[in-house]
Amino acid sequence: MKTGIKDVRFRRAAAVVMTTGAMFATGALTAAPATALTAPTIAAKGGYVMNNGTARTLYTKAADTRRSTGSTTKIMTAKVVLSQPNLNLDAKVTVQKAYSDYIVQNNWASNAKLIVGDKVTVRQLLYGLMLPSGCDAAYALADKFGSGSTRAARVKSFIGKMNKQARDLGLANTHFDSFDGIGRGANYSTPRDLTKIASSAMKNSTFRSIVKTKKYTAKTTTRTGGTRTMAPWTNTNPLLGTYTGAIGVKTGSGPEAKYCLVFAATRNGKTVIGTVLASTSSTSRASDAKKMMDYAFRR
Repeated sequence: MKTGIKDVRFRRAAAVVMTTGAMFATGALTAAPATALTAPTIAAKGGYVMNNGTARTLYTKAADTRRSTGSTTKIMTAKVVLSQPNLNLDAKVTVQKAYSDYIVQNNWASNAKLIVGDKVTVRQLLYGLMLPSGCDAAYALADKFGSGSTRAARVKSFIGKMNKQARDLGLANTHFDSFDGIGRGANYSTPRDLTKIASSAMKNSTFRSIVKTKKYTAKTTTRTGGTRTMAPWTNTNPLLGTYTGAIGVKTGSGPEAKYCLVFAATRNGKTVIGTVLASTSSTSRASDAKKMMDYAFRR
């Protein structure tokens, strides 16, 4: 009887040894863990990326530090226009001399080369705003959609609408003092806040169509009633056509802002959206954005 018990114990021990040996042979106990993703290093001082569908944060670098935003400000300019009740995109706006004077006064700021006296539709102004980053188009839109009896009052009103939208989105680190990013010391946001602004703007189909367009040719009405075919406006966003799935959004730059880019792309049904602020060059901001999106799509 004792001999039988010893035999059972021996067979059980042998089975354990054989099983353990098989596990080592197949590498079950020695398999290395999957390599963890390494967050990219970017040249920009600030960066943020999120999943546009879930709002899940995917990458941050000084994401809540306030910085000058340059022409990425124009995302909010477009958002305010597109949120107007009963908006008529085909309504015409007459280009004023004040708009072209503004460009000259600001060291030939980026512009859509609007011609004084021409009648341009709101839709065309939005393309002129977002593709060539036209400060003249921004001025025209602010003048059109602000309230007041003077141009200065209308512009002030429009900027007030920009700040109200920021507050409505719960953005505590964003403030605008201009309609185009040429600020007077109080035009700032953060990578996280700008990304949220862009995400909100991308809910509008007209906005989405505009910011993914690489080139647009406007036909305006001259002061004599003729038709003027404008030189094509080319989108300043370097990601369109160079990064698979890129769908927007807007560049920005300036002495204080350095090089900025708000970007978005969709792959396999997943959309990521983000911002780089204060990168070191136009090449670096594109490289930063690509690295951040590559990382985000793998998460």
